[in-house]
Amino acid sequence: MALLDVNNLQKYYLLEAGSILGRKAQHLHVTKNVSLKLEAGKTLAIVGESGSGKSTLGRMISMLERPESGDIFIAGQEVSRLSSKQQRPIRQRIGLVFQDPYSALNPRMPILDSLIEPMKVNKVGNRASQRARALEVLEWVGMHEDVLTRYPHEFSGGQRQRIAIARALMLKPDLIIADEPLSALDVSVQSQILNLFKDLQQQHGIAFFFISHDMAVVYHLAHEVIVMKSGEIVEQASRDEFFACPKHPYSQELLNAVPDISNARRRKREERMSA
Repeated sequence: MALLDVNNLQKYYLLEAGSILGRKAQHLHVTKNVSLKLEAGKTLAIVGESGSGKSTLGRMISMLERPESGDIFIAGQEVSRLSSKQQRPIRQRIGLVFQDPYSALNPRMPILDSLIEPMKVNKVGNRASQRARALEVLEWVGMHEDVLTRYPHEFSGGQRQRIAIARALMLKPDLIIADEPLSALDVSVQSQILNLFKDLQQQHGIAFFFISHDMAVVYHLAHEVIVMKSGEIVEQASRDEFFACPKHPYSQELLNAVPDISNARRRKREERMSA
């Protein structure tokens, strides 16, 4: 059984209501009949241009937004039709990491309070056990006890993202939804955070729903790749299959736009032809 199973998910926003004159309501379709699966301990990368529906899909899976139709199963339980109260224990199984780590942390809170907030909201443990968990996850992300009394503005972007990842780990999630978590960071820091994601997955079996436009990052992290365009999935394949031979013209455009990947693919084709 897949950890995450999405079937025919649709989301649209009302642009213009219908009128008594017979004019039809106008809708903007953000996702159209999206279906996907993610196994425990694996990484599914969602790629596509801005406005393709990637982030909206992530918000629906994290239960921050509700779909118009379709099903979302997490560990076999359908969640999209549950009330907010019924969703709460399932939300604990999902961690969120966003593009801007500074906006994910309350600038008025010391790091300890930011870290333990998910446990307090969900009434998990007491102050002592919450602090112990904070120290544990900080160690996982390569940080130490001395950060607990400091504030977000005292850290670099990469350090803040490590703290945001630690916060996402506080409730022991099975799944982390990461929405462009590296794009606001310097290249050298991106590499460090990328390696951190891989280590967390290997050591703790966490699955990642990874939204990105960076194909080089996707190549190094993903097990499966989904390409979205205008709210629809246009291609879905294993990482190796996708990068070796993308089938959809839009997928080919995405890869051809990255010189290093494009050149590597060309060399492989030339090697096959000369063999």
